[in-house]
Amino acid sequence: MPVEKKQANKPTMYPYFNRELSWLAFNRRVLDQACDASNPLLERLKFLSIVSSNLDEFYEIRVSGFLQQVESGVREKGMDGILPREQIRRINDVVTSLVEEQYRCWHEQLVPAMHAEDIHFSSVEDLSPTEKKWAENYFREQVFPILTPLAIDPAHPFPQIGNKTLNILVSLQDTEAPKADPLMAILPVPRILPRVVQIDPGQSANRRFIFLSDMIKIGARRLFPGYRILSSQAFRITRNSDLYFDEEESENLLTKIEEELHKRQKGAAVRLEIEDGVEDDFIHRLLRYIDLSQEYVFRINGPLNLLRLMSVYGMIDRPDLKDKPLVSHLPPALADPEQLFATIKSKDQLVHHPYDSFQPIISFIEQAARDPSVFAIKQTLYRTSGDSPIIDALITACENGKQVTALVELKARFDEANNIIWAKRLEEAGVHVVYGMINHKIHCKCSLVVRREKEQLRHYAHLGTGNYNPSTARLYTDLGLFTADEEITREVAALFNTLTGFGKRPNFRNLAVAPFNLHEKMEEHIRREITLARKGRPAYIFIKINSLVDQAIIDLLYEASTAGVRIDLVVRGICCLVPGVAGISETITVRSIVGRFLEHSRFFYFQNHGGKPRYFMGSADWMPRNFYRRVESVFPVKDPDLQNRLYQEIIEASLQDNTKARLLQRDGSYRPLGTSPPYNSQEALLAAAGKKESAGAKGKAVP
Repeated sequence: MPVEKKQANKPTMYPYFNRELSWLAFNRRVLDQACDASNPLLERLKFLSIVSSNLDEFYEIRVSGFLQQVESGVREKGMDGILPREQIRRINDVVTSLVEEQYRCWHEQLVPAMHAEDIHFSSVEDLSPTEKKWAENYFREQVFPILTPLAIDPAHPFPQIGNKTLNILVSLQDTEAPKADPLMAILPVPRILPRVVQIDPGQSANRRFIFLSDMIKIGARRLFPGYRILSSQAFRITRNSDLYFDEEESENLLTKIEEELHKRQKGAAVRLEIEDGVEDDFIHRLLRYIDLSQEYVFRINGPLNLLRLMSVYGMIDRPDLKDKPLVSHLPPALADPEQLFATIKSKDQLVHHPYDSFQPIISFIEQAARDPSVFAIKQTLYRTSGDSPIIDALITACENGKQVTALVELKARFDEANNIIWAKRLEEAGVHVVYGMINHKIHCKCSLVVRREKEQLRHYAHLGTGNYNPSTARLYTDLGLFTADEEITREVAALFNTLTGFGKRPNFRNLAVAPFNLHEKMEEHIRREITLARKGRPAYIFIKINSLVDQAIIDLLYEASTAGVRIDLVVRGICCLVPGVAGISETITVRSIVGRFLEHSRFFYFQNHGGKPRYFMGSADWMPRNFYRRVESVFPVKDPDLQNRLYQEIIEASLQDNTKARLLQRDGSYRPLGTSPPYNSQEALLAAAGKKESAGAKGKAVP
């Protein structure tokens, strides 16, 4: 199996952006959407929540990793030349600024805008006497019975505070000893309680909300009779949440991951968020208890954990303040489940989510489950929904006597517990469940059906860029290909055999599969464009991915630019390549599109002048982990009609976007394109899908 190429400390004349600061720049672009008054108000609230969610994971995984490096004395520089300690300093500086902007957006933009729409978030001081009485009753009946106050003194050791749990730090004065030092207590708030409460929800016209932490402050005196509450502030601790175990030493991967999930709540502290107003002495004591440095403290001017605002979106029935409902197009060729295999056999089919419905993927598995001609189904599952029809269909297929194999990736970050549940359920039904390869996550998106037709077996496949998850298929942009192409499906079958059995170096000619040949295949296509450019021929590359980090690929793109290859990159998140540098990357542009849907599709186009242009889709970003530590599949799109559609919907639409697209500058900033007339690629594709669906419903042909 290929060995990962060493990235750090590689001598180079080329410039690179810092990976972590590039990611934070992406999160700032998400925040920009929360601040953008052209977005519906409640959608802006969601974007603000996503910023908090993103930062949580960033500290749980990335920052915790740097902390471990510092503690271990690691002094290895990244490809941008920055040491781990300096990395952390820069991260905290940027995050401090980002969080300040986030709360400025909340206080100065969203709260006034919601107030104008009769949506109010109340503090304790804002409540009327009637509302305060309602809040006190709610606290007494719904909250008080399940709270447990924890004193912090020599007789009561500091409790184990779970990862990202809500807690209230209380400063108390003994009324019988008014000159004594204040006492410290903690109120852990169970996760089962809603973090945002609608005040007096019996009145349908009332849209007034209060954060649970504020409500607890109202009633906290009930928990400490005989003491006067001097102050109370909410806080939460973020902990290292990566899983650590030796797969080669684990006899049962499922059991080992279950054990590690229990430890996640107890990982080392990496961040403390706490409301303003806490005495410095209490902060210092708290930091000693959790063994954390002052530099990882973020004092919050406002409600803690704005992720909790996501629940408000569903609590307010105001369609006028939300995006228009999604209308996905069900392609007529894929509408009849009974004809799916015949349709795919006659011609490859492309689906572009969420503009195209996810239903054909579900129908593909469901039809295979009940079709008597189908002998076997093989399926990868990385992340799926809680009520997954894919899982149900696989179980039905097994009950119908078919050979069913599911490759469930137990190490899908933060979905480990869900995947364990599905793995056990599938195993109980008789499905052959495989947990992946040692030291490699199975990230490829493949479904294979083996069907007997006229005394011979024929393969049908669905290959995609996104997960088999109907829920996220409505939120993420992804591409999928249905094919019965024998060359491709034969290799998909070989891929499944490699993953379920043994295969050191399988021979893939049509597919590019990590960790086997994906990196070298991508290099081959880039070098082909370099050769053409050096011969004076037109040379062009278009790449759409989520992240660009791999140094070898970046260096090759720089080489391509110096050779005269024109390169357009659409990179939603992290991009370590610096565009527009004289003599290095003058012909390279980098765009990021952040809009209503999460741009998630991976698409690769090589002009290949003098030959046929090469179109590829797949599951892989251009990062070392995707090339060497994951199983990824990138596959060709051969059909000319589908190629034309991809050119229009991916290349032209992305490059034409001047509304949600931002252009990466040499200094690492992202600039709006700002030309007119305005063009929003997502809205344009959504409108086209709605037009097709409407015309199809009326029985009309769509031009």
